[in-house]
Amino acid sequence: MKTKKQEERIDAYLSQFEDAVRPLYYDIVLYLSELGYNPKKEKASISFKHELHTKQMAKMGTKVSKARGVFPFFSLRFLACRGYSQRFADIVRAYIVKYPTRAARCVDGGCDYCRGEVHGHVYAYTFPGGKTRAYCGAYAVEIPDMGAEDVAEIKKLIREEHAYLVMYEV
Repeated sequence: MKTKKQEERIDAYLSQFEDAVRPLYYDIVLYLSELGYNPKKEKASISFKHELHTKQMAKMGTKVSKARGVFPFFSLRFLACRGYSQRFADIVRAYIVKYPTRAARCVDGGCDYCRGEVHGHVYAYTFPGGKTRAYCGAYAVEIPDMGAEDVAEIKKLIREEHAYLVMYEV
């Protein structure tokens, strides 16, 4: 991280969570930082953006539920990535189903927020029966119940998305 204040912000944020969760988030934060994505406080969450473009790569914060109490959430932008695991394909499917109004308008020329090839800035999922639906890539997608088994793939997705953003958004 660039500054002591940023490091303190991350440490304070992560101190809320169980010992088992902290290293997972910290590992991802360090990786984001190595690529130039630095933490910025936004209300009750922390956002990671690069100085060279305005797109948010990741976001983390807390949620509260009666069943789970206070728990962390992590959202990631990985719209330009292809070939990810079934777990991440299922996450994309769940988001497409949960937010039907966020259908990708750029496919039909209705939006020009993202740059690059249209297929490179939408989340897409092919449902049983062959129908493919696209979800707007302007949103980071929440990775539910993030675990140690997800960290390597998250880093791979961050690396691929970063390369895309540097190519088209800088």
